[in-house]
Amino acid sequence: MLEVVRIPVLNDNYVWLLHDAASGETVAIDPAVADPVLEAAAARGWTIGQIWNTHWHGDHVGGNASIKAAAEAWGGCVITGPAAEAEKIGTLDRTVDEGDQVRIGDHVATVMAVPAHTAGHVAYDLGDDHILFVGDTLFAMGCGRLFEGTAAQMFTNMARFSALPDDTIVYCAHEYTLSNGRFALGVEPDNDALSQRVAAVEAARARGEATVPTSIGLERATNIFMRARSVAELAARRAAKDAA
Repeated sequence: MLEVVRIPVLNDNYVWLLHDAASGETVAIDPAVADPVLEAAAARGWTIGQIWNTHWHGDHVGGNASIKAAAEAWGGCVITGPAAEAEKIGTLDRTVDEGDQVRIGDHVATVMAVPAHTAGHVAYDLGDDHILFVGDTLFAMGCGRLFEGTAAQMFTNMARFSALPDDTIVYCAHEYTLSNGRFALGVEPDNDALSQRVAAVEAARARGEATVPTSIGLERATNIFMRARSVAELAARRAAKDAA
């Protein structure tokens, strides 16, 4: 059985710890900073032996070097990230691209190349475990800004994610849900599932609760970017969100 722990850091980032009890292995996904991640692992008696990066932005790789240095005390830490961004992530030990696999114990994650937010962005799909780490490509009721890619690429990404099983649990890297949901309501005001979800999110945030992870089924019903019917429609929605 895999266990996933959410670690809130910085302003609205989430770092994820993925732990396999059978092997005792632990992976940190997109560690923005080191200390809270190391502390969360130590509090559970875990040691971080791998880091999986989805893309090069500093709030996803900023903790790499310090975690790797700390890991020398327990046998080291292998850092994996996108081959297309290797020059921007100087701490990588292994580079991966579409179709490559990484492992934690006996559990396999297949790498999905999902460029758009950045040119070499990847996601990690643990299909047998119905777990997906998406970085800044897919958010709860949102998608990443198109900093280095195109709306066509993001449209393709949304279609790929949408094809995954409904019960796939999606671990994104930011708490953007409330902003995304309120914007989405302006685009699809008659979407009852969306209205109900936004109300639930508003209540959760008022209680100080996190709103991720999410699921593919929930996103298919309420995510206006996944629901876009064309590249042009996604592009228009993304441009409007950027300007909001």
